Amino acid sequence: MSTPLLSIARGDSLTAWELSPVEAHYFPGEPAPANDPQNYKYVNGFVDVGDLPCRAATWKDVASRAVVLQTDWPVEALYLPGNNRRVEFSQFRHRPTRLARWCRTRIAAPQNRYCSFRLHTRGGVHIWVDDELAGRFEPFTRNTDQQTVVHLPIRAAGSEVVVLTEDMAERDTNWFFELVLIDNVTLDVFLPGAKLGADIEALKELSSQVRTRGDVVEATDEVTLLFDTPAAIAVDIHVRLASTSHTRATFLDQSFHLPEGATELTLCKGGDLPQGYHDLALTFTAGDSNVDRSIGCAVLHDATPKKIAGDLASRKQQALEHAVRFGEMRMGTAVALLETGRVDDPRIRPIIEETVLAMEERRDCSDFVAVPLLWAWIRHGSALPGDLAERICLTFTQFRYWVDEPGNDAMWFWSENHALCFHVAQLLAGQSFPEEVFVTSGRKGAEQAALATERLNLWFDAVEDDGLAEWNSAAYYPVDFIGLLTLAELGPASIAARASALCDRIFTMIALHTLAGVPAGSMGRAYDKELRAGPLTELAPFAAIAFGQGWLNKGVASLPLFAASRYQPPASIAAYVEPAQGQVVSARYFQGYGPAALLNLYKTRHIQLSTNSGANAGGYGHQQHVLDLRFASHPMARSWLNHPGEDDPWGQQRPSYWAGNGALPRVGQHENVALVHYRLGQGERLQFSHVYAARSGLTHTLSGDTLILQGGEGLVAYKATGPLEAIEAGPGQGVEYRCHGAQHGWAIIVAQGQSLQTFARYVEQCQLTFDGADVLVLRRPSASELVLDWQQGLLIDQVAQTLPNSGVEPEIAVTQLRVQE
Repeated sequence: MSTPLLSIARGDSLTAWELSPVEAHYFPGEPAPANDPQNYKYVNGFVDVGDLPCRAATWKDVASRAVVLQTDWPVEALYLPGNNRRVEFSQFRHRPTRLARWCRTRIAAPQNRYCSFRLHTRGGVHIWVDDELAGRFEPFTRNTDQQTVVHLPIRAAGSEVVVLTEDMAERDTNWFFELVLIDNVTLDVFLPGAKLGADIEALKELSSQVRTRGDVVEATDEVTLLFDTPAAIAVDIHVRLASTSHTRATFLDQSFHLPEGATELTLCKGGDLPQGYHDLALTFTAGDSNVDRSIGCAVLHDATPKKIAGDLASRKQQALEHAVRFGEMRMGTAVALLETGRVDDPRIRPIIEETVLAMEERRDCSDFVAVPLLWAWIRHGSALPGDLAERICLTFTQFRYWVDEPGNDAMWFWSENHALCFHVAQLLAGQSFPEEVFVTSGRKGAEQAALATERLNLWFDAVEDDGLAEWNSAAYYPVDFIGLLTLAELGPASIAARASALCDRIFTMIALHTLAGVPAGSMGRAYDKELRAGPLTELAPFAAIAFGQGWLNKGVASLPLFAASRYQPPASIAAYVEPAQGQVVSARYFQGYGPAALLNLYKTRHIQLSTNSGANAGGYGHQQHVLDLRFASHPMARSWLNHPGEDDPWGQQRPSYWAGNGALPRVGQHENVALVHYRLGQGERLQFSHVYAARSGLTHTLSGDTLILQGGEGLVAYKATGPLEAIEAGPGQGVEYRCHGAQHGWAIIVAQGQSLQTFARYVEQCQLTFDGADVLVLRRPSASELVLDWQQGLLIDQVAQTLPNSGVEPEIAVTQLRVQE
């Protein structure tokens, strides 16, 4: 027998497989109404919406089918040990899609025996050993981990193991299986039929190390891939760079050569690529060996925030012109073209045709483009060609607007942003075609409009009382603005007034959490790109236009609606954006049903600290971003703390490695100090939490249990209850610092205007300890003792912290900076 690719022992996962191509086919099931168990009480991560027709059809099919082993499939790719212990193929599908993939490996035991594995899966799994069915587990529950134990007969001479992994994709689909060895035995794993080649180990090493130079690439910079160790062999690398936005446009598709001994590879100039946070798909090849890897790359042509001249009306006009020149091929760009009188622009037809097709196919997120299409129709329908106008009318009367209307799609209705956009679309479509029968519901347009009005009032009742479940989200505030700005401009007077008032509240929160042109802060829902690349989010241009400084980009989900609307944010909130030298802006308020968040903000001209003290400590973190630091020294000068929700630093799970929390901490903030307490149970795969600290605009000083970051006049110390590990290789090199242990705590201390040496001496005198299992204590020289009790929350000199009186409206104070801060 050949040399094993790897050996596994008790607790290890089986991560070496040959892979077939992915089989994918549209599988909608029979149309049926759905239910709405959330009832306008929005909870992030909520998925308990019942069984959609596609899943009911899947279970019916699974119950009656006979699955036959297939062995003649072509090997499309290899899954090799590296960055993920799961065999994972997660993806996003806008329509209901059945997915399947065959996987094969060979395992040898010390002697013939049964070996027990714990099988974790999302989807369904069949396992054959030496052509005999040895395991079958088919829960097919949506994005929910399921597990069982399988006993596989493994021979000393080696046994061929074939797995069929399947899932029913409803939009975001976390599709994986994992086989974890339970028995106290060592097994050898082989891929005898795979074209591994002699160079596979060298390629795996390069793929695990690769990242781009710096946090961001400017126009005059080179896009450069970095590696920790010199390439052991010469390698060809095929690079495909694509946008992370809905358009998924490809900007670079080219092969490059990495010479033996090289530690870096230049791809192009930053100015050769459009601005944005991009996916960089890499294929490493040497001889007949291939390894794939995907990483992120931020491109910002100029890191200096722009002063956007003129009054608000002038800045709005500049935003429209920018969208006309640089906007993505989405409905927002078509709105900008129509609003600026460019009715004959050749981009309008393909944008509208793609929008209509999305609605006809009932793709997930089609509600996001249906609303700006209605804006265009209501304000500029007479300028559109007759055939296009006719197709638009037909589409609006055939679309599905809510869960009570029968459907077999994978559209998501249940989050606060989707519910709003669906209700706005139903209202405006019903008003536009009052006498037409809407095919899916069987109602006339006027009835649709009346029902949508009731639903919108329920939505506003909930959000006005509870606040937003997706607070401060740079990903979802722009989606909220799709519905809110359209209602403020085109809705009935009473609803328009409520929409304008909510826009006022959101812009107030944006003003509070924007520093040096970049909206930041704790978020109800965050993705890696919103955290790593703040000026490239779709929210950043809203701050730029509203407050006169920042960046415009190609995002057009809703900015053209703001630019073309009459809505104006309150003039008074501009004072919160850039505090005067020596001033502190602080805010405390609730957000989200429950409430989900107690938000605390401490902000000066140079640094801001934002936390959520109301998170469900010990619970699942989904996409909650609970602690955020933003420095004014550079647009990428950002830092945060989280417990990773997956293994892969470049993964896209919810929570991911950097966005959200696998296990939420207990958090407390008092003025310029936050305490964070993590309890990681035995079920948590990763027994550490970690700091992300950007390199741009920041200097890092690590000493034992303390990391100090300095950006301009802003300073922050992360002080932990144990030693900090600086990650010195791979994607975390230079930006990641870990504190290990099932239980550990952090103190985050913010200051400004001091020397690094003075601040470091002060932090060294601070004592951070646990008083028993439940209590984290910070003792500071000449300052209040802070206690974070797992049950009670934050106590100041043993006195419980008072709650905000104002509820969901920010309780804001502007004070003078104290010297000791």
